[in-house]
This record gives sequence, C-alpha cells and structure tokens, in this order.
Amino acid sequence: MERADSFAGRRARLPSLPGGPPTATGAWLDPPGPLGARSWFARPPEAVHPDRIRSESTETRTLVSTTVEPQPATELDAVAITALRALAMDAVENAQSGHPGAPLGLAPLAYTLGTRWLAHDPADPAWPDRDRLVLSAGHASMLLYGLLHLTGYELPLEELQRFRQLGSMTPGHPEYGDAPGVETTTGPLGQGFGNAVGMALAERLLAARFNQPGHTVIDHRTVVIASDGDLMEGVAAEAASLAGHLGLDRLVVFWDDNGITIDGSTEKTFVTEDVLARFAAYGWHTLSCDDVEDPGALDRAIGQAFANEGAPTLVRVPTVIGWPAPGKQGTAAAHGSPLGADEIAAAKETLGWPHGPFEVPDEVYAHADQRPRGGALRREWDAAVEAYRAAHPESADELDRVLAGRLPEGWHEDLPSFETGQKLATRKASEQVINALAPRVPELVGGSADLAASNNTTIADGGDVARHDYTGRNLHFGVREHGMAATLNGLCLHGGLRPFGGTFLIFSDYLRPSLRLAALMHQPTVLVFTHDSIGLGEDGPTHQPVEHLAAVRAIPNVDVIRPADATETVGAWRCALERSDGPTALALTRQGLPVLEGTDADAVARGAYRVRDAAAPDLALVATGSEVSLAVDAADHLAGDGVSAIVVSMPSWKRFAERDAHEREAVLPSGLPTLSVEAATSFGWSRWADAHVALDQFGASAPAGDVFAHFGFTPERVAGAARTLVSGASDR
Repeated sequence: MERADSFAGRRARLPSLPGGPPTATGAWLDPPGPLGARSWFARPPEAVHPDRIRSESTETRTLVSTTVEPQPATELDAVAITALRALAMDAVENAQSGHPGAPLGLAPLAYTLGTRWLAHDPADPAWPDRDRLVLSAGHASMLLYGLLHLTGYELPLEELQRFRQLGSMTPGHPEYGDAPGVETTTGPLGQGFGNAVGMALAERLLAARFNQPGHTVIDHRTVVIASDGDLMEGVAAEAASLAGHLGLDRLVVFWDDNGITIDGSTEKTFVTEDVLARFAAYGWHTLSCDDVEDPGALDRAIGQAFANEGAPTLVRVPTVIGWPAPGKQGTAAAHGSPLGADEIAAAKETLGWPHGPFEVPDEVYAHADQRPRGGALRREWDAAVEAYRAAHPESADELDRVLAGRLPEGWHEDLPSFETGQKLATRKASEQVINALAPRVPELVGGSADLAASNNTTIADGGDVARHDYTGRNLHFGVREHGMAATLNGLCLHGGLRPFGGTFLIFSDYLRPSLRLAALMHQPTVLVFTHDSIGLGEDGPTHQPVEHLAAVRAIPNVDVIRPADATETVGAWRCALERSDGPTALALTRQGLPVLEGTDADAVARGAYRVRDAAAPDLALVATGSEVSLAVDAADHLAGDGVSAIVVSMPSWKRFAERDAHEREAVLPSGLPTLSVEAATSFGWSRWADAHVALDQFGASAPAGDVFAHFGFTPERVAGAARTLVSGASDR
C-alpha cells in the first residue's frame, strides 16, 4: 500500500516544520533562563575527546537529499533535557551502580524522539500501532527510564530512586514486562538491534496482510538507539544484513558514536572501521547528525531518516560520553560507574541546574507529558480501525484476534495422523504438521537459516518474503542463526505473528544468547532443531550434537521436546503453539523412525508417559526421540530372558518435572531400577535414572546405522546394561 493511503493522523505524527530557517546554534539561553537551566547547550569544542580521528566523507555515503526544516525548540525543551540528564546522574549515584555516561550524551536525542517524532501513548503502552523505541544500548537504561517517567508513563519517581534495587521496575538493564514502555530486554549488546529487525519485519508482514486501499491500520516505525558495542557484535551484523536485504524502510537506527567502551577509546578496536560504508554496503541509507546538542541539526537528521524510503536508515550521532562532567567526560570512567558527588555538582553547575537530587519542576512534567498528544494519535487510530471494521469486518475481527494472541477456533483439527509401523523422520513429520497448521493458523510464519530443505520448514504455497514484498510466509534468514533467533524474538514481541525458525541442533550454539533472552522474556518462539544426534551420520562429529540437548535443557523456561516418532511430533507442535509463556525447541531426526504402537500425541503435554507397560516390572527403560524405539526393541530382548521392563517416552523433561510428585511416581516409580537411553551426553539424566546408555564423547563420520552400532546404541547393548542394572539392584 502506498503511504499516501495513510490516515491523516499518521502524517500528523511528524512535527510541524515551518519553512523558515533553522536555529543556528543550540545555545539559545545563556545566562540561565527563568527555570534555572542554561537550556540546550552548544557543546564547547574542548569537550570533544582528542582521540577521535574518524575519517568522515559523509557526503559520498549519504543516500538521501531530503531537507527537513526543524520546528524551533523551546526553553522548556532545553530544561527537560537537562532534567533527563540530572535524573540519570542522580539515580546512578543513589544506587552506587550503573552507567551514567551514555544517558548524559544521548539525552537530547532521546528527548527529541520521545516528544517530537515518535507516535506513542503513555496512557496505552500496548497501543498496537505505536512506534517502537528500542534501547539496544541497554546499559544506558536510565536514559529510557527517565524518558518514560517524564513523558507520562506509569513509572513513578520512586522507581527511579529504586534504580537497580530488588523488585524495582528499574533493573540495571531494561527488562521486558517490568516497566511500561520497555519494548524488549536489552543489555547483551546487539540483541536489541536484532529484535528491532524482527519488529520492523512484523510491521511490514502485518501491513501487507491487513492494510486495504484507503484503510491503513498498520503503519509504524521501529527506532533503535545503538552503541558502538552494539555495532561490533556479530548478531547485529547478521540482523543488519538481513534488514538491508529485505529493504525494511520502517527501521531507523541511531548510532551513539561516542568512541568509548569499557576498555577505553575505540581507537583500540573500532575507529578504523568505516561503519557508514559498511551499512551502505548492507543496503542501508546512511547519514550523520552534525551535532546532537544543536536542535536544528538533530531535527534535520531525524527528519531525513524518517523520510527515507526503500531501505532502513542508520544515523551516526556523535556524542561525548559523560558530558558535562568535567573530569570524566569523553573517557571510559564515565561509562559504567557513578560519577561521584563532586562531578555531579560540577556538571549541574555547567548545566545551570539548581535543583536537588530527583527534583524536577512541575513545568517540566507538564511540558514533557506526551499523554495528550499520544492519546489524540491513538484515538485517531481507533477511529481509523472502526472505519476499517465497517468496510472489512472479517479482516478487522481477524486483526483483533492475532493482536490478542488467540489461536483460531479449530486450529488443530486438520493435524495428520500416522499408521503404526510407518517409517518417517520426525523432521518430515514436522513438515506435514507445519503444512496442516498453515491454512488454519495464518499468523504462522517462519523459515530456516539456509537449511529449509533439510529442516523441512517450508510452508507449501506460502510464498517467500522478499525485498519489498511482504505478502509471503516463508522467511529466508540466510546463514545467520543468531540473527534469525534475535529476529524471531522481535517478531514475537511485536505481536500478531507466531514465528518459527530452523537450523541443525548443533548450531543452537550459534543462537543460544537469543534463545536465552526469549526464555527470559517469556516469548513463545519455536526453534526447529533437526539432525538431532549421531543419527545424522556421514557429516561427522562437527555436525553431530552430543552436549546440545543438555545445554538447551539447562536454559530456564525453554521447553525442549524430542519426539519419539511422527505421532509425538504432532503433539510436540501442539504444545509449542499452545504455549504462550516461553520458547519451545523441537529436536527432530534426520533418519527415519518407526511409528510406534503406544505413542500418544496428547501425552506429549505431560512430558513423559508409558509407551509399554508391565504388571510387575523389573525395571524401567526411559528414553527420548529416536532411542525410544531402541528401548522398545531392548525390552523385547529382555522379555526373552524373563526380565520385564516398562518403556517410558520422555519427550519433555521440563513438562514432566512440572507434574506433581504423584503423577511422576505413577510413570516412573522411585523404587524401580531405571536405565536412561539417549544418544547424547548423560549429563542431567541422574535426576531420572540410575544408570545410562549415553554418549559422553564426540561422534564419528559414517552411515547412521554404523555410527549407532559403533557407540553401542543397539538393542543388545541396552538389554545388557539393563540386566546389569537389575542384577546390581537385586544384589543390594
């Protein structure tokens, strides 16, 4: 849809920009004005850090020529920016912990975005068509908390005074769900950037699905504040490359180029890199803000960035970390520790701020409050949605449903069933389930990190998401596992979609930090991990996961489901889509597995159940995935020797652990000798079993059957281990 179809309120988001000349300098009020602050300072030249020697040929890299004249800023704007700086200094000093430097340098940018450019409503932080502001530089959390507080969010001053304290709404790094207006959990650098790519992609996918001629109900931006460190991290590079390839022009990233990291000047590590040229090569628009302390320059840069179309935009914003603290500005000392009382006093004197700690004049609160402006924008959107509902009632109801995160009625009615004895890899069964779900769950989107044909993650007839074509459902992430997982988190956080992503289980190592954050944020992403054991065969130990099931299971709130066959794979996908409070990792086989008698799709939700029972068992064999059929065969061998065994399939340790003690006892009696069977490390199995047939070493390159036999994953070896266990138990 052309943006000309946007409703009038969308255009009204931008400041009214008169045609007159911009303010020539940022120092409008010197000496102090009536509210006691020297307004928005034009930073003195000597404040620039002497080590900054970046080569700048910005004109050759800038891909836009749009000129946007700024609306003149006011004295109260300047005082509010000073208040934002003062709150950051006070909160970090009060906590005796935190990062004051970046909030000081970035205060003009954050304030200008939050009060003049971004569409958001502090009274309704979940407004679906709000602009998303992502603080990827999560160490600068007091910048975000101060902005939310001043602009009218339910984040009271007492919570700023409790910065970094137990149970506060203001933890050391922003955490999704703790405070309204925090769009994602950030802190591990690069993660917010990757999440923002997912949010921007979600906006385009939903706009392509729901917007109609004359009715644009999805049309917002994702705006990121990123640090030098964010742009050094590989996850941001992966996500940036994908965003440029897809032309996500509703994404704008402001790079805080302050030239300082914990170890000191970026002269040591980064300043030789031409960041703007790198992003231009990714397919981004790039430009620079002349001076963050000059309101005219700042407005022009933001206006240009927001006017760009066809590609995402990176804006370089030079700042001085810690300005105006005289002894620490421009140095690593301002980055991650309190400034100290003397430095704060000197900084406040320079700023002309006469107020005590955490004191903000009422006039500043009234001026910075965005509830009137945001409420008007949201109400206009509400009216646009009602007009949309009148013209397209079914689409409006569907939009309501997906934004609420409700699965459609009858979503699971077409799931496949499988005949006992049929042989099918669980990755192939997963493909059938995905394609049975897709027509029923249109918000299901996903793909693979360049392994779709191996992961079997393609939605047939779903169409591919491509540059400037967001009508498809198949996402091609390229060989970017970490960027994929961070993007999935952003897709989930945005709302309206149920995303999944695939790769080999071995490469869960590459995306583990993003999976951990999905678990921390309780986001229901789905990771399709195929080639889950030495059963992948000839690719050898570099590709054969051994420790990976244990490693992923160790992440709190991740549900690792390793189905025994095609039937359990159906149950695994049902569990994944029914889950709303955390990610699910499906561990699926490359090799074919028999559909077993006794497996039950519904029982997967219980975590473990008996596939084969016995009236008076001598022991229990408990297994997951491909080893369940091995355990069944071993039980047959044991029966020939007069040893009676129950066989328990345990597709999800997490779900079984969450059952009450009585239910667990009914499945795995505590007094019954128990042998675990899994072609992976034995680590963690001691909770459930007395002895283990496991693989506590790396695999080997050979056909799957030969590898299994070589490492003793045969019915005979399992039966032998079971006899030894039973014999030892009887001796006791």
